[in-house]
Amino acid sequence: MQRLYDFLRRHPTWVDGFWAFVLLGISGIGLVSMAEGAGRGPQALSVPVAIGFALVMTLRRRATEKMLVLAAVLGFLQLVFNVETMPANFAMLVIVYTAAADGPRWASRFALIGGLCAAPLAMMRWPAENTSAFGLVLFTMFQIVPFALAWVLGDSIRTRRAYFAQLEERADRLEKEREAQAKVAVAAERARIARELHDVVAHNVSVMVVQADGAAYVMDTAPDQAKKALETISGTGRQALAEMRRLLGVLRTGEPEESGEYVPQPDVEQLDELIEQVRTAGLPVDYKVEGTPRPLPSGVELTAYRIVQEALTNTRKHGGENAGASVRLVYFDDGLGLLVEDDGKGAPHELYEDGGADGSGHGLIGMRERVGMVGGTLDAGPRPGGGFRISALLPLKPAH
Repeated sequence: MQRLYDFLRRHPTWVDGFWAFVLLGISGIGLVSMAEGAGRGPQALSVPVAIGFALVMTLRRRATEKMLVLAAVLGFLQLVFNVETMPANFAMLVIVYTAAADGPRWASRFALIGGLCAAPLAMMRWPAENTSAFGLVLFTMFQIVPFALAWVLGDSIRTRRAYFAQLEERADRLEKEREAQAKVAVAAERARIARELHDVVAHNVSVMVVQADGAAYVMDTAPDQAKKALETISGTGRQALAEMRRLLGVLRTGEPEESGEYVPQPDVEQLDELIEQVRTAGLPVDYKVEGTPRPLPSGVELTAYRIVQEALTNTRKHGGENAGASVRLVYFDDGLGLLVEDDGKGAPHELYEDGGADGSGHGLIGMRERVGMVGGTLDAGPRPGGGFRISALLPLKPAH
């Protein structure tokens, strides 16, 4: 049954043709009955008119405008040549509905006007016998109602289709917007993970390289120092692996987290541990905190930690052998200030211009992105008298 229904929906002309055939058969029976009695007009045109209305019924959806005009011509011929109404005239109601539902606006208006005029013209052409003037008017009104209802129904279907089309268009637009937002979110998440990986790898690997070089240098002369350096390398490597597991865990979906494999996001309280690690790697760092420490938003905590981490990593890379650094963390009433300076030979010019020394937009450019995400400001460049300076101001909001 469902297959038959789907077939009929795909071939509406066949359905219309079937009903046109039924209508033509009923009209033919009526014409035969009228032929046996006395006709009031030349009934020779009745058959062509009935066939014409059957054609209107069949092709109403494939050629709505043409069939509307054909129905009007057939109705005019009936009036002129006194061809009495017949069951085939029901096609006029159907074409009025179709023009209102599917036709252009001019066809819909033409169908409404023609439908409202059809009943009065028919009543004037074939007035009912033994009926008062009031009865004629009342009967005419009853005949107008079906045409008006057909047009109203068709126009309602048109409005309903337009409404559903608008809903579908809006749904498609929202779906496209959601896809675009999802792509933006994915790109932002990739950028965030890339910044995190850069910070983790750049810092920890540089510490491991420095310790490895030191261990190789004192391997024969000071085995205890070499052993201590190797232990530092091991601890640093484990820390790097833990942070990378945490970041890569973001990319996994549907996998349970294993306790102990992931570490929390770094925060300001872990700066002491970070600076001690840097000192162990051979870079003297003077660290001071000014103001009253208080809870910070997690985004500000992570941003402050990464700025200090990246700044000290750059000092180890580009400051030279005897470079030293200082870190100042200042709690203002409405912001958190960071100042990281070193007295080395300074970073290459391309490190803070044109996308970073690594050519991938990380480094100090990554710092600017982090600071911008929390609504702060960052200034980086050579320090007067030599060395390099990074200063940042991060706005504070009450932590919830």
